[in-house]
Amino acid sequence: MRRRLVGLLGSLVLLAVAGACSRSKEGAQQAGVTDAGGTQAAAQSTRVKLALNWVPEPEFGGFYAARDMGEFKRHGLEAEILGGGAGVPVVQMVASGQVEFGIVGADELLTARARGVDLIPLFAVYQKSPLAIMAHASRGVKGIQDVLASGTIALEPGLPYAVYLKKKYGFDKVKVVPYDGGVAQFVTNKDFAQQCFITSEPISARKQGVEPAVFLVADEGFNPYVAVVVTRREMWKEQPERVKSFVAAVREGWRAYLENPAPANGVMAKLNTTLDAETFAAAAQAQKPLIETEETRTKGLGTMSRERWETLGRQLVELGLMEKAPPVDEFLLPEFTQASGKTSP
Repeated sequence: MRRRLVGLLGSLVLLAVAGACSRSKEGAQQAGVTDAGGTQAAAQSTRVKLALNWVPEPEFGGFYAARDMGEFKRHGLEAEILGGGAGVPVVQMVASGQVEFGIVGADELLTARARGVDLIPLFAVYQKSPLAIMAHASRGVKGIQDVLASGTIALEPGLPYAVYLKKKYGFDKVKVVPYDGGVAQFVTNKDFAQQCFITSEPISARKQGVEPAVFLVADEGFNPYVAVVVTRREMWKEQPERVKSFVAAVREGWRAYLENPAPANGVMAKLNTTLDAETFAAAAQAQKPLIETEETRTKGLGTMSRERWETLGRQLVELGLMEKAPPVDEFLLPEFTQASGKTSP
């Protein structure tokens, strides 16, 4: 997780320096693609690139499912997925046209727009942020406020969620140390707490025999969309049907992955050998309720709301991370604030 978050901070620094069942015939028709076995779409495939902001893991499972199960091809696209890592400047890659689509966090997108980068969000994978604080269950803490009342916590204080927690509860009763990206200190020290993704560090701790109590930051009131698909506005203006087709394929890929993550997990495991099959399966299960919610069952996977974006912008200003929030109407398009049709049978 540390390298993932360092990538976000690196991107911000560079910006500062530089200034229904989704796989339905109806969905295909709305995207302007015929469904004759995918043959016509495949014959007219257009190549596009998607840049991830981290290495292949379950948080990207739906994208690999869309590629390897033929969803992109059925929508006339040949998609290349570029794995990310520490310091990969996804915002700049999309903004400069190196890739057509990228994955960023909602707070990163707003910060970029505040600096004049004209990117637009298309699809939000995580409806509830997986960012969390974990402590030893044996401590008996009931929430983040309890965790911050004593002991030691490892986190990166410059990140928006950490700034939010500091403002809400203060860090005066807890010793804050740098987060090192692993769980070694956590496993050996019961008074040690740390930042985490619920799909990562808690699973690692359990595998080493320590049961963590995990508390989502989203439940404290800071809940930005995570793993947001973005493109540059020029792409949308010049090729709107291609953008719509990409989003439709992504939605279908995520539906397939949520129903059966094993095939895509097998593909990603070959690209990311640091995780075993058990961990891939556990992470896919842990993230499912954060991706598929009551709202997505009504409005579709990946849906976004005006209210959520407005709230995040206001929070980033209140936290001193932006001087002024970008007007929502400048970047949130009606086509992507509510998916067409339900995603559950």
